[in-house]
Amino acid sequence: MLENKEHILNGNTMIEQDFLRRFLFEELGVRGEWVNLTTSWQAAKQHQHLSTVEQQLLGQALVAVVMLSATIKFKGSMILQAQGDGDITTLVAQSTDERKIRGLLRSRGEVTAGSLESLFGQGRLVLTIDSGNANKPYQGIVPLQGEQLATALESYFEQSEQLNTRLWLFANDTHAAGLLLQELPAQAGDEADWQRIEMLANTITEAELLALDCETLLYRLFHEEKVRLFDAEAVEFECRCSRQKIEKTLRAMGREEMEELLEERGSVEVICEFCSEHYQFDKVDVETFLLAESVSHDSTTVH
Repeated sequence: MLENKEHILNGNTMIEQDFLRRFLFEELGVRGEWVNLTTSWQAAKQHQHLSTVEQQLLGQALVAVVMLSATIKFKGSMILQAQGDGDITTLVAQSTDERKIRGLLRSRGEVTAGSLESLFGQGRLVLTIDSGNANKPYQGIVPLQGEQLATALESYFEQSEQLNTRLWLFANDTHAAGLLLQELPAQAGDEADWQRIEMLANTITEAELLALDCETLLYRLFHEEKVRLFDAEAVEFECRCSRQKIEKTLRAMGREEMEELLEERGSVEVICEFCSEHYQFDKVDVETFLLAESVSHDSTTVH
């Protein structure tokens, strides 16, 4: 039995693209999430030249970080970052508490399909919750091991949260989608219940997850269970870069290095890796924000 709370538009179910939906097995200690990225996925990757393997990995990471950010209550951003010394050097995916996403992937040479170890070499996976305040961001770190990103993330929950957690992550050129199942922290149910739900979910195919709307998918998998489906939460691409943030980064380089760059190039140009926005600073711009930094520092100095 699927109990549904959903938006209705002109008598028809909304097209479920670029949404997160949560659901709950009411008689079991299990919750879940479903994510579909379509327009947001196209926007997130449009400025990057990715191979099929790289595209799949970035799409999976974006889906994962949306779902993981929805498992906790916080204000700010959750960042999934993987780095290594292999063909893929950097993978970053970010989702805010308002479901604004962005991500990037950097590699060297040709990337072919393989395990996480073969893609990243010696590396690690870091999950960061940044609330944007004075407190140090929370970080969880796990090795980059396993056949898929989902495997490494499941290991993270097993080690850090001691919660049964399963993820299914898929991405292609047009869509990225995912499914998450997790025990409720305070209501860990019978192990047989978890195993039954996990077994049913394991029948899902890549084609189904990428193509089906949430309600149809859940009915196909769990039609004999009592599932409550909650309202859709919109997901969209948004880059948080700004001229002010770039100035802050440049100020951190120091006057000497900035003057060397200006002498060599005449101006300083910065291109955002997430959205390809161009920022250009001439000598007047640089002197203005360096002077402002100096004045600010002097005004806070106690003599």
